[in-house]
Amino acid sequence: MTDVTANIVSAAPAGSTTRRGYWSGVARDGRKLGLWFVAPTLVLLLFIVIFPMGMQLYLSATWWTPLDGTPWYLAFESFNGGENYLRLVTDPGLWSALWRTVLIMAVAVPVQFMLGLGLAFLFIDQFPGRKIFYSILLTPMMIVPAVVGMMFYLLFQGTGPINNTFGLPASFSWLADVNRAMISVIIADVWQWTPLMFLILLAGMLGVPQDQLLAARLLGGSNWQNFRKIILPRMKPVIAIALVLRSVECFKIFDLIYIMTKGGPGVQTETISLYLYKQTFADLDWSYVAAIGLTILLVLSLAAARGLAYNAKKRA
Repeated sequence: MTDVTANIVSAAPAGSTTRRGYWSGVARDGRKLGLWFVAPTLVLLLFIVIFPMGMQLYLSATWWTPLDGTPWYLAFESFNGGENYLRLVTDPGLWSALWRTVLIMAVAVPVQFMLGLGLAFLFIDQFPGRKIFYSILLTPMMIVPAVVGMMFYLLFQGTGPINNTFGLPASFSWLADVNRAMISVIIADVWQWTPLMFLILLAGMLGVPQDQLLAARLLGGSNWQNFRKIILPRMKPVIAIALVLRSVECFKIFDLIYIMTKGGPGVQTETISLYLYKQTFADLDWSYVAAIGLTILLVLSLAAARGLAYNAKKRA
């Protein structure tokens, strides 16, 4: 057997080893060439992400503002030892804005999820006009948030369509009322971003193996039973991504509220984004804003990573 093997090896074409070495060299060179192609993008990404974060960290440890007349690169002369981070812990305005942001997230995201899930369930099967309804349904999320804010600002005016439709007097104010202003903002956010939730969840549903659903139907399972026992368990990763994505986006909501209420009445709809905007451009307290921004980024990153890790652990 050994002699036969040796004869086969010796009978192999002389150039085969050379060809194998040639193609392995090409593969290695291809990987190196790929790295060279990716390198400019990585350098640009580092410049766009790492440099601003480093500058934020640098400014957050100083008292520097544009009114000082000192260039930002000399801000170390007013080094404060991280007192901005102590200040944000005791800032009532910051915590109030954070609470209102969490309130919007706690109400809007579950509503968007339930509506998106219900719509996705309806769109699993084919029906006449499905593509037309699909296109119409996705329209809100394609509109610029500032335009959505202006649209709902006009809708919620005292003499606007909402009051006229429900027979409410012009004195019935939505955006100037302490409680109804927040409700108006949440309604606008739900209207715009439910389609995104629907799109993500529909993609998750369509990714469920069809043979399992067919087998369940043959065994007499109803649509609700199939959804609850087959589709929903397999959608957990998609659901986690959708919830994390929308929750993080709620902390960035700005255009919509700025156009509709500018944070009013008073500060009743002022979210963390509007608070940072006012601190940056009204008070010019840039070092404090840098500290707040880094802290929020760290907290949201840890929360999102922990949520996704927990979901992955449950799947394992």
